[in-house]
Amino acid sequence: MRCAVGCGHVQQGVDVGYGLDTVRGDPAHPVNRGLACGRGVSESADPDGEWLTRPLVREDGELVKTNWTDALSTVLKRVVTEATRDPDSVAVLGSGQQTNEAAYALGKVARGAIGTRHYDANTTLCMASAVTAYYDAFGSDAPPPTYDDIPDADTHLVWGANPAVAHPVMFRWVADSSERGELIVVDPVRTETADVADTHVQPRPGGDYALARAVLARCVETGRIDEAFVDRHTAGFSDLLADLPSVADAAADAGVPVDAVDDLAASLSNPTLLYWGMGINQSVRGTATAGALVDLCLATGNLGPGTGPFSLTGQANSMGARVCSSKGTWPGHRDFEAPDHRRAVAETWDVPLETLPDDAGPGPVGIVESGPAVVWTVATNPVAGLPDATAAREALDEAFVVVQDAFRSETCEVADVVLPAATWGECEGTTMNMERTVSRVRAATETPPGVWTDLRIIATVGESLVPGLFGSVDPAPREVFDEFVSLTAGTPADCSGLSYDRFDAEYAVRWPASSTDDVGGYRYLVDADATDDGDGEERWSFPTPSGNARFSARTPTELPEPVDDDYSLVLTTGREADGYNTGVRSRFDDDLVRARVNPETLETYRDAVAPSDSDDRRTTLVSRRGRVPALLVSDAAVPAGLVWLPIHHPMTNHLTIDAVDPDSDEPNYKQCAVRLAAPSARESHSEPAARAHPDGVVDGGLPGIEPSDD
Repeated sequence: MRCAVGCGHVQQGVDVGYGLDTVRGDPAHPVNRGLACGRGVSESADPDGEWLTRPLVREDGELVKTNWTDALSTVLKRVVTEATRDPDSVAVLGSGQQTNEAAYALGKVARGAIGTRHYDANTTLCMASAVTAYYDAFGSDAPPPTYDDIPDADTHLVWGANPAVAHPVMFRWVADSSERGELIVVDPVRTETADVADTHVQPRPGGDYALARAVLARCVETGRIDEAFVDRHTAGFSDLLADLPSVADAAADAGVPVDAVDDLAASLSNPTLLYWGMGINQSVRGTATAGALVDLCLATGNLGPGTGPFSLTGQANSMGARVCSSKGTWPGHRDFEAPDHRRAVAETWDVPLETLPDDAGPGPVGIVESGPAVVWTVATNPVAGLPDATAAREALDEAFVVVQDAFRSETCEVADVVLPAATWGECEGTTMNMERTVSRVRAATETPPGVWTDLRIIATVGESLVPGLFGSVDPAPREVFDEFVSLTAGTPADCSGLSYDRFDAEYAVRWPASSTDDVGGYRYLVDADATDDGDGEERWSFPTPSGNARFSARTPTELPEPVDDDYSLVLTTGREADGYNTGVRSRFDDDLVRARVNPETLETYRDAVAPSDSDDRRTTLVSRRGRVPALLVSDAAVPAGLVWLPIHHPMTNHLTIDAVDPDSDEPNYKQCAVRLAAPSARESHSEPAARAHPDGVVDGGLPGIEPSDD
């Protein structure tokens, strides 16, 4: 389980000791049918991260080994003290790296036992804008299409995503289908996906919203609007038309020629799947832009089998966090503030209604900025993963930090307690992929005696805070799953027809599934074969007040940090083939971040490169928040004036800005202003980003990372 494609793997444990010996694709799994990518296999069988195998507590400034009783007693003492004073002083940060059962349990403890509004997951850092756009349009989260629609699309429009790298198994299906149709990529950078595309359109960073509106305006001008679908099944189109810019103006704002707009508009005349990813979501304009992409599908009638808006999810169980964890909605996408849903949750959990917080909270960035007294992180690494990471670390330095994880991370360096947790292949439960398919995961190996499962750790904390919350300090995953699905009955994300017995028989099942023989298909389409009154129209039902899909009314926020004379380069971020979750499973000996720049940029800033007899082009990247040593890599795929950094390198976010989308709270990772500076002597000979203590404990900070002097 490396990404959200949801491939099934067959895993075999080692003969002696702990760990996995063999990992391969499962031919019987209905998602991947035996396919597997190299990263999925290698990171499961032989991850490069440093395992955590014993609980640790900080004494006299050092992390030292301890036992589970003492470690949890230390945690509970601080949590109880602070939660009694103010539940919101306790922050909980979860992850898309947990099973559904662990994610559900963590939400139950955070919301129902502690009662904090300061609870979220790192999935907000990558998917919240897409989620908000889906709710705006359809009244519910998750893509309408599924993998089954990929072969039937004529046009595959990939916008702000690089699935050839991030989702190689899925991209194989897209590439196969594109051989019979067309693959179009919209991205400022010539990515690996763009390399094999029929057409590549390159807007300027932050220009995607303007480009989407230009395409819609051209579709209106050229008669490509599906007026019958719009009139019958949507709302808000006339209001949108009133505010549409001219094609020429919007194309100029996007930084693309009008001919490129024409090509995109023409492509939407064919059955189109429109995929997007972090290039859209991770922006202060993320929700508005994702909504504009959905608008293109609605306006051109690209909703239905073989078509539609398809957001590409990163983490293995990001969708599970969205459905199960109570971070933005209650389980099953129950409205967080709706009184009837709050009562149902309180009754199921057997906790006082007034314990549940009134709102879902300010998102991970806002949580850390609020200055919580306690921060409990589960399978996430906020010291490296949050924007403006130096400021994030300073905030966490002031808190009592509990790290629950399988691997050592930068957040361990500020932890007061470290709780070693099991990971994929070591635990039982379920996961949920990006197209809503739920699968079983099983343990193929035992864990060392010092390692507990996420579910056991969470339940132990929960039972100590509210006796009887789980009925056991080590509940069976099956029982937790059954409680979760019972809460989803009758909701837009109905999973009540799912069970472990059904997974044993069918491997995996897509929701919504309200009965034991129900399988989710294309969302909101009542019956793909049915018609309304025999007139040939498909029947749609959207969980909105009107029952219709809605065009977006969002307007984009101004970019937070345009270039100027002092910071004349745009920094953007993207995924490398081996990069997920701040790279805790795939660290390299050479810690220098590699900055890809155009040869023209390299020539322009040659004075900022350290003198060297070799091709070692060392420089210092500087933003208004920090400076990091880097190795410049000349790459014509990156436009002039742009600096491309891997998003999961632990140094990258010392440069990024902490501005967030006003509607989704997702950070603006994709655009900020930087400059290049000649490295100091210290930066030219920087040490590794984190050093291993002789006892396996993280020691020290991040040499070479300094606050900016601006």
